[in-house]
Amino acid sequence: MGFLSNRRKRVRLAPELDDQELGRLLKSLLATTRTGTIATTDLCMAQMSRLLEQGPDDWDRRTHRISVLADFLSASHLPKSWAAREPRNPTALVLHAWSQVAQAGPRAQGGDRSDAAESCLRAAELAPDDPAPWVALLKVARWERWRQPQVFGVWNEVLARDRWNREAYMNMLAYLSPEEGGSRLQVLDFVDALIARVPANAPCVATELTAQVFQYQAILGRGGYEALVARTHWSQGMAAQALDRVVHTWGQPGFLRHAKALADLNLLAYALMAGDRRAEARAVFEAIGGVVTAWPWQTGGDPLTEFEQAQRRATVGM
Repeated sequence: MGFLSNRRKRVRLAPELDDQELGRLLKSLLATTRTGTIATTDLCMAQMSRLLEQGPDDWDRRTHRISVLADFLSASHLPKSWAAREPRNPTALVLHAWSQVAQAGPRAQGGDRSDAAESCLRAAELAPDDPAPWVALLKVARWERWRQPQVFGVWNEVLARDRWNREAYMNMLAYLSPEEGGSRLQVLDFVDALIARVPANAPCVATELTAQVFQYQAILGRGGYEALVARTHWSQGMAAQALDRVVHTWGQPGFLRHAKALADLNLLAYALMAGDRRAEARAVFEAIGGVVTAWPWQTGGDPLTEFEQAQRRATVGM
């Protein structure tokens, strides 16, 4: 137990996951933006540009970096300033639009949304092969509550450029949910169509399990008797199948290679513990290595505390 105890002491929230270069940039931005001078603004823009221009055809890694930076900078002037200074830089335009959505949230009312869609469309024109402007526009579409024909049009533009884009699938899953104007049946149809053809280690492979965690958390949220017996969700039908499909592969070294692989492992560990499959969860916690994502752990309280308690329960009896 000593080794596991040491691992637990090192748990940390890390939005960058295993992307060390992105982690260094986040620390640098945190340090330099505090001064608020023109010089530091120039430095931050140069640093972001340098990172986001690496591996220009690695859409998965690029989308991950943009999404993390947009969340991190949602309350900052930097994305807007960068887009204003370089109006023909598609990366700056996408980051600006994405950060606007991150600031308001997809279901928020009001807010400065006037140029978010326009920024995405300009970026798409400037970088026609890049899926990121269309992924950002998909987020804008949820934010502005576009009708389904429009949203599916954007969705098809993403798929034409990056067939298994994780961020796009997660956004469509949320858009089709009952909470955002879709239905449980639409979610099931969307997931079923994906299961039939998705490679076992594609970046979007966690879509099915994410849908099941959403449903499980909805059951918990209803309270009462349903919440008391919510764990049975994971022993029945589609939820059990979703776990069985991935539990023996995801934690294997090198099996998941996409940028948000550690986020998917957090999701799997959460689901296994919710279903009281502790023995299988142990190996997943080992593969995670203490890198904690806020969701889904935050639904029970402080994510680090929830993660540590779940990890401790998984190791009882070893």
